[in-house]
Amino acid sequence: MMRSVAVWVLIACALFVSGPVRAQTPPLIPLEVGLGDVSLTKLIFLVAYDAGVYTKDGLDVHQYITPRAAEVVRRSGVIVPPQFIRTSTGNDVPITIEGGSPRLVEMTTSALAPDRVIIATTDNTARFHIISRSDITSPEQLKGKRLGYTEFGAITQLMAIAWAQKMGWKPDRDISLLADGTAFDVLKSGREDAFVGDEITQAMAAQLGYRDLVDLSTYHIPLAGSGVNASRSWLRDHHDVAARFIKATVDAIALVKTNKAVAFASLAKWYGITDPCAARTDVRAGRRSAAQAVLLRRRHQRSDGDLSLPRNAHPQTGRLLRRELRPRPRPKRLHRLAL
Repeated sequence: MMRSVAVWVLIACALFVSGPVRAQTPPLIPLEVGLGDVSLTKLIFLVAYDAGVYTKDGLDVHQYITPRAAEVVRRSGVIVPPQFIRTSTGNDVPITIEGGSPRLVEMTTSALAPDRVIIATTDNTARFHIISRSDITSPEQLKGKRLGYTEFGAITQLMAIAWAQKMGWKPDRDISLLADGTAFDVLKSGREDAFVGDEITQAMAAQLGYRDLVDLSTYHIPLAGSGVNASRSWLRDHHDVAARFIKATVDAIALVKTNKAVAFASLAKWYGITDPCAARTDVRAGRRSAAQAVLLRRRHQRSDGDLSLPRNAHPQTGRLLRRELRPRPRPKRLHRLAL
């Protein structure tokens, strides 16, 4: 009798100590992400970080802006908080958010360029603007003048060359293209007459007394714009992590298109843009850019799996993809440019 009681006491104690079995939440997967330059094409990734989209998809993302990119926009009046700035060689970051075209230029002109794969793009046509002095009133007046862009191989240089060709000009003879020229302080100093700028500079131009001279989106210039580029060696062993990041990207696009408040909050936090008018202009531009997302399903020669998206996405994701990613007529050929 005593033995039976003792057995039951031991069983009760074991049940009390162990308690009910609960499912363990898997730990978040750490992931470093470089945001590259400061532009509105990065808005969806800022929102994904701030609104917990990355966390929902099982990722512990640490993303940052490079010191050079922060300095470029500082000269135009946009202050990036120092806690979001980090120096990197580029080789130590698995995923970067940058233009596909500049990546192709670097990989074909530098033996030291990081070897990366374009797995998605959120911008497939030109959305830049040409910002000029206020006394320049027509695009034709820029012939023989100086047009600024960021650096060799950048999309701003690609756009400057493409636009000059659209105007019927020879880019190396009829117009002077200047690197390090996408800032209002350079325009103010008189060292250039106009520059190729993004949506942020477009929103600031009128306030600073400059002219939004040309909307390059009207030319429908195809490009591999800002998107998700992954290290080839890292991607080979981290297909699941890459798929999670792409899913988070699409979820963030849907969130930005349905909740402007989260976009305003991220603009203020990361870019220091608190002016309501500028913020509204930037969010509209960012939503238009994000809406052009083109997701590339990529299969490797080895059986590494597929980068297709999981089904449990944001409620608006399916509707967004059906509308924005529906088949469109493909251009006969990409604009051929010699950089």
